Amino acid sequence: MRDDDDAAPGQGYEGEEEEEEPQQQQHKKQSNTLTLWGNMKTMNLNSLLLTNIQSSTYFKVQLYELKTYHEVIDEIYYKVNHLEPWEKGSRKTAGQTGMCGGVRGVGTGGIVSTAYCVLYKLFTLRLTRKQLMGLINHTDSPYIRALGFMYVRYVLPPADLWSWFESYLEDPEEIDVKAGGGLVMTIGEMLRQWMSKLEWFSTLFPRIPVPVQKQLEEQLYRPAYQGGAVEHIPDEDVNWGEAERMSRIRSDERDHKPDERGRHRGGKAERDLAGSRHGSKSHDRSPEHSDRHRERSQRKKSRSRERRPRSSEKRHSRDRGRGSPDKRSGRGGDVSEDIARERHRQRKEKKRSRSQERRHRSRSRSRERHGRKDSKNRDRHQRR
Repeated sequence: MRDDDDAAPGQGYEGEEEEEEPQQQQHKKQSNTLTLWGNMKTMNLNSLLLTNIQSSTYFKVQLYELKTYHEVIDEIYYKVNHLEPWEKGSRKTAGQTGMCGGVRGVGTGGIVSTAYCVLYKLFTLRLTRKQLMGLINHTDSPYIRALGFMYVRYVLPPADLWSWFESYLEDPEEIDVKAGGGLVMTIGEMLRQWMSKLEWFSTLFPRIPVPVQKQLEEQLYRPAYQGGAVEHIPDEDVNWGEAERMSRIRSDERDHKPDERGRHRGGKAERDLAGSRHGSKSHDRSPEHSDRHRERSQRKKSRSRERRPRSSEKRHSRDRGRGSPDKRSGRGGDVSEDIARERHRQRKEKKRSRSQERRHRSRSRSRERHGRKDSKNRDRHQRR
């Protein structure tokens, strides 16, 4: 009986294992195909950016010839040198606000960057999980890795972002993301920014649902752990969202305002004290010193009075010279006479124009009459 009991479970386990093996193989095959999220035609890109990519000669001619995954990786290695959506200096957004601003990407377009053209090319290839992992873990160029992470951010479901980005949040490899250079950051900093912000230079990433965004923020801002040891991330190293950054700036300004008021009050009190000391010193002065001070002030006043009439006379003389019609025109007569003459001349011109119009009308009428008479005479001759 024991042998039978021992054999029965063994036989049952062997049958279950045989049934589970094809299921595991199917699961492996399914896991290699990635589940895409959002719009399957636009890759969740901005409409202006997408139209520029599809109409660019680089995408239609050069990238169209690349048919395999490895050829696209070689193209990234040789051609991509930044991660902005537009090339440097090709897009002017100065003076544009609101929906026409640079962040929305609705205003005037420019030359689309090589990075985004290649990213859309990868989307057309429909990468598998194995190929995407090969991009993310590539060792030849950080831009190959960055485009793999950007593919995840644009195409894969937002709920899967943490599982893809978690093990790379402390990645120390540096990359210059700005067109023309000047903005170097690590891969980990870049991924943190992509999970906490929608803005990326002059375009937007796909929006993350609110519950998923809350989970990502909770996981981002908790103490990081490596090998069981808990490490604290300082606030300066964390890339905050735009709204939270503005709220922090406003709170700092509020904290500093009462100190500035106190400083102003303190400065006023110090001035009052200094004025009182100065007044007490002036009271302590001797009468001889005060008499001298009075004499000096009286002399200054008398000098200023002597200077004032001269300057005022000069001004009056200048104004007279400017305002007089004789000096301006260099001939006698009053301004009113000139005005009257001008009016008389204008009346004459009006009369002449009216008379000319009348003559023209009378001539035209006479021509019409003569024409009618000629036509009547012709009709009569024809009838005869």
